[in-house]
Amino acid sequence: MSQVLFGNRLGKQGQLRIGCCAVIFDSKREKILLTQRTDNRRWCLPGGAMESGESAAEACEREVFEETSLKVKAKRLIGVYSNPDQLVIYNDGTKVFMVVLSFEAEILDGELSLSNETTAFGYFTLEEMESMEMHGEHKSRAEDAFLGGEALMK
Repeated sequence: MSQVLFGNRLGKQGQLRIGCCAVIFDSKREKILLTQRTDNRRWCLPGGAMESGESAAEACEREVFEETSLKVKAKRLIGVYSNPDQLVIYNDGTKVFMVVLSFEAEILDGELSLSNETTAFGYFTLEEMESMEMHGEHKSRAEDAFLGGEALMK
């Protein structure tokens, strides 16, 4: 679990951490794959932290595999998300300023399954997401994916 604080330029207090998430559409491009997190039970796009020595696309692909058992290919950058007024504080006291890269990804192989990080999964429309407890800004990232334009900088 973590705590998220907001305040004027509060992000300056955190270590920079880069994360990636994947938007995976269903075959009709009407729904997006979401997973339910083990730690806080909120719904989110599959993804996580980038590791040293891997590209952003590789991080996205690895994280999706770890959380869903799906082998995917990152196809296009949807957006780059950062909020200088947000600070994430983890249970161990680590303070983090997040920059998240959101990719549209295509399934290449594998069977969707749970991991130690997920308790449920499913494909959902934006309308269905309205009534779900979503993690952070994941719903707005899903909305941006449906816009389908050039990569956004937020």
